[in-house]
Amino acid sequence: MSYSFFSNLPVPNPVAFTIFSLDVMWYGVLIATGIILATILVYYRAPMHGIDQNRTLDFVLICLPIGIIGARAYYVFFEWDYYTGNIYKIINIREGGLAIHGGLIFGMLAAAILCIIWKIRPLNLLDLVVPAIALAQSIGRWGNYFNSEAHGGPTSLPWGIIVNGEMVHPTFLYESIWCFILFIILLLVDNRRKFEGQVFLLYGILYSIERFFVEWLRTDSLMLGSLKQAQMLSLSIIVVFSVLYILLNKKSGFRRKRRY
Repeated sequence: MSYSFFSNLPVPNPVAFTIFSLDVMWYGVLIATGIILATILVYYRAPMHGIDQNRTLDFVLICLPIGIIGARAYYVFFEWDYYTGNIYKIINIREGGLAIHGGLIFGMLAAAILCIIWKIRPLNLLDLVVPAIALAQSIGRWGNYFNSEAHGGPTSLPWGIIVNGEMVHPTFLYESIWCFILFIILLLVDNRRKFEGQVFLLYGILYSIERFFVEWLRTDSLMLGSLKQAQMLSLSIIVVFSVLYILLNKKSGFRRKRRY
């Protein structure tokens, strides 16, 4: 018989607390916590990148809601059979249903457009932001635990969690741990970056490697036909970002040599 460290824990309650008959969900509390800590981190590290601290708050106020809309739109698009014809289901994000890839794509596109308007180098801003994004992901993933979602298939490993009476892979936990490690790595690289875009490209490569393999275990993946779209996108990002990393690294090397 399989044993899990978590087998004696009660089934997680998705409701954190109730205010005036309104249930406040752990999903929202954890995502909000991640966003707040990420914003603070970006604000205090902005001078290292020569970016005005108050301007970072402008980015957050504009890009955050666009990112959330993008995360929801991306998820609904790939689950359209479930959401079609029901506006309430589409806008009800309290029960989950945000795709991180959609949030990143929409949020970063909005940031790039604002960089052009405000005359800020986009890669420099993205290098500043992505460590904070990794931290927010690490925290926000725990919202999946309280919603009993984003888990893997059956396992006999001792760190399995119980969902619907079955022990399964805690894929949210795998991603949470990896994103926190990634957060530390990116901070260290950012302190010694060789070229603009280095931290951003590393984030894309390392996160996509983890996501590609974790997606094998998940049972609720968004599909594109018979293929898992997250794996297809992750593989594409790994290839494209790796090529860009090599090219920009070589270019920065040539510049350093010319200085000497």
